[in-house]
Amino acid sequence: MRLTSMHCTRLASSPSSLLTIMSYPRTILLDCVNMDLKIGKATLKDSHYVEKLEALFPDLPSRNDIFDSLQKAKFDVSGLTTEQMLRKDQKTISRQGTKVAISAIYMDMEAFLQRSGLLADLRAFCQAHSYDALVAMTIFFNTYNEPVRQLAVFCPHAALRMTICGILEHSHSPPLKLTPVPSSHPDLQAYLQGNTQISRKKVLPLLQEALSAYFDSTNIPLGQPETEGVSREQVDKELDRAGNSLLSGLSQDEEEPPLPPTPMNSLVDECPLDQGLPKFSAEVIFEKCSQISLSEPTTASLSKK
Repeated sequence: MRLTSMHCTRLASSPSSLLTIMSYPRTILLDCVNMDLKIGKATLKDSHYVEKLEALFPDLPSRNDIFDSLQKAKFDVSGLTTEQMLRKDQKTISRQGTKVAISAIYMDMEAFLQRSGLLADLRAFCQAHSYDALVAMTIFFNTYNEPVRQLAVFCPHAALRMTICGILEHSHSPPLKLTPVPSSHPDLQAYLQGNTQISRKKVLPLLQEALSAYFDSTNIPLGQPETEGVSREQVDKELDRAGNSLLSGLSQDEEEPPLPPTPMNSLVDECPLDQGLPKFSAEVIFEKCSQISLSEPTTASLSKK
């Protein structure tokens, strides 16, 4: 089980458990970013129990030394693949079979986006785990030891991506204060996050809201997306691209044969019946019958010879 500050504070409230949690102040310090009020992750209960544990175990290293060593280990992503970085600290939400992953990335967004083969890795990661969208929230500390947060949304489905981005961009509770970063890939949108106190825990409800908005605005399956904020023309273009891609993959032998010509007994142009039935009169019919009757004796006499 992965320990969090919530687990530790619950255990710390029980005197019988104190002897088993000598190292738990480290977990609370790491999760609450050394109890920094500017980060806004630590609660009064977190602070109370850290002080209680530190008083109980006076031989522990100083709070700053503990945090610095743990922080360095946490932000050390050297040697990790893109998938390992995404799975290192990840949560998932879903609704009606649509899954969205949100991962914490412990490095600068610019460096993350410049990783070799990143887009192929993101696409493979989503396909392998059946994710329809991926949200990456990066965090690192600048030279002044101030947190810097950035955010990126990767989603091949235009309508779902635009819905998620719209909810995050226009959120006022909480306000993320996002500034879009130009991206050369249409499936990925990156942002600078002005409000550094908004962690992944506070973004999760916004993603739930985005999924609700997406499904409330359309009953069309995910493969044929349409929602508010996406024009009919944009959706048609996306569907046309998908259809053209599928057709281009067919070989000549797999293509359907051309339709056969329309038979001539149909009332089509240039058909003899197009002008209606031939006109007959009684005289014409009697004359035709007389010709047939006169020809029969002649045919019979020739057959006797």
